[in-house]
Amino acid sequence: MAERPRKTLLSRPPPAADSVATTGTGHPPHPARGRLVRAPAVSPRVVPGSAATKVAATVVSAPPGGVRISKLMAERGLCSRRDADDYIARGWVFVDGRRVSELGTRADPGAAITLDTAAQTQQRKQMTILLHKPVGYVSGQPEPGCTPAVTLIQPERQFRTPDTPVFHPSCLRGLAPAGRLDIDSTGLLVLTQDGRVARQLIGEESTVEKEYLVRVDGRLADKDLALLNHGLSLDGRQLKPARVEWLNDDQLRFVLREGRKRQIRRMCELVGLRVTGLKRVRIGAVRLADLPLGQWRFLRPDEVF
Repeated sequence: MAERPRKTLLSRPPPAADSVATTGTGHPPHPARGRLVRAPAVSPRVVPGSAATKVAATVVSAPPGGVRISKLMAERGLCSRRDADDYIARGWVFVDGRRVSELGTRADPGAAITLDTAAQTQQRKQMTILLHKPVGYVSGQPEPGCTPAVTLIQPERQFRTPDTPVFHPSCLRGLAPAGRLDIDSTGLLVLTQDGRVARQLIGEESTVEKEYLVRVDGRLADKDLALLNHGLSLDGRQLKPARVEWLNDDQLRFVLREGRKRQIRRMCELVGLRVTGLKRVRIGAVRLADLPLGQWRFLRPDEVF
């Protein structure tokens, strides 16, 4: 009988050295188990100067103890906090030269903050209006039965000269009073769309002077005149020094650097005087001048408070 040929066993080539599966200890798996164990992923090392390093450098993490960028912008007078949030959302803000577009982002208090040219252009379009407010209008939020002064900003009430802009309804968008003037007072009232102007005039750190002509009824001793200049308190807080002097027998001139509610009237009451008329004639370097009662005009480019 012919001998049956034997089967030849072909041995498989050994695996390459770099393809041998290893366990977590670095040794091959036990042959009896016969399964592969994947090695844990290892983060690649980033070599200084490599492309990975350059990509990582563009990601800026704000310091944990940083300050909101919108707050820093308002404190520096770049714009109001509301405008700051709008500029950040539009990508118009740069911190240390890098664009910021996420609301709530924080930065080091000493960081350099600049605005895109688009934000600067928008700021130049924001209007500031001077109004000669009559008695009977409230400067801020209207109370029941009261009319807000902003209703007087109408084209037919504009006091114009040949070089002044023409009124447009967009002038009313976001227009708000920068300071108060009582319903029974008259004079210069500023309304603005520009948060920088508002902060300059009514911010906590504002030092802009406001000048008033005040008609009074009553007698005033020299020591009480000294108290009007400095020494009175309202609501448990001492008032900042003022400049108060007689203009004639029944009229005083007040120059203040703050604007507490009904401040002048309450100051006069404390020294036995009754205010019969009050008119604001100046804010900073801007005067009421010949602006007619009940009319308004735009702040000129050459005017600063």
